[in-house]
Amino acid sequence: MKIRESFASRLFDAVNILIMLGLIVVMVYPMLFVLSASFSDNAMVASGKVLLLPKKITVAAYERLVFNPDLWRSYWNTIRYTVVHTVLTLIATSAMAYPLAKRWLPGRRPILLMAAFTLLFSGGIIPTFIIVQKLGLLNSIWAIVLPSLISTWHLFIMRTFFEALPEEIEDAATIDGCNSFQVLVKVVLPLSMPVLATIGLFTAVNQWNAFFDSLIYLNERSMYPLQIMLRNILIAGSTVQGEGDSQHLETMKYAIIMIATLPILCIYPFIQKYFVQGSMIGGVKG
Repeated sequence: MKIRESFASRLFDAVNILIMLGLIVVMVYPMLFVLSASFSDNAMVASGKVLLLPKKITVAAYERLVFNPDLWRSYWNTIRYTVVHTVLTLIATSAMAYPLAKRWLPGRRPILLMAAFTLLFSGGIIPTFIIVQKLGLLNSIWAIVLPSLISTWHLFIMRTFFEALPEEIEDAATIDGCNSFQVLVKVVLPLSMPVLATIGLFTAVNQWNAFFDSLIYLNERSMYPLQIMLRNILIAGSTVQGEGDSQHLETMKYAIIMIATLPILCIYPFIQKYFVQGSMIGGVKG
């Protein structure tokens, strides 16, 4: 039997579709514009004639960036900062969240309260800088990785996820002779791929786009990540080294944006399925 929808229901669906189409346009157009501008002639971009499609297509901006050694040096720095930070964050966060998910843990409530306190208050930039300096971490990868290693918000998300896992699975592993560490590594973490992938992606994106910590803690140009180079071109108005770069400054701005954004755009489709799984967790109560 076919159910006829009311006029109000059809109107609601139509409005939702229009709103979604509007959001798609708002989100997709800036990316299309940046892509078109990066392949357009610099004069056309500077004069504002590029709106959607590229004008006088050229790859001059990409050529100047690709053959510049600073780009690949900063690219490598960004990759290693992101990979090391993401891996260590997942290890440290899961190692802290797992015991906090156990209600029998002594001192669990005070620890959670102290962790929640950091959501509202922090030590500040200057005290953090002094600590990093006293520890001798300045101008090293650890100055970028360690100060922001654990996010309290991610800690609570992972702890809540661990609490939702059936205790019977862990009990069965314990009966088979696994200790707490083996239960975490062999049982809990393989079942926690949705939350690990979600937190890992958030951490990687934040670190990939971060530049402020690098400005504070890094002194050598060879240690700068890609975002510092991007910032210098976009905000400071400086150009990469090379004669005639000023003639391609506008297109270089958009070209380096595309180069910096491309890895995240390529990785996201492979992790998207875990977001769907994560959104369904907890929806069915046993």
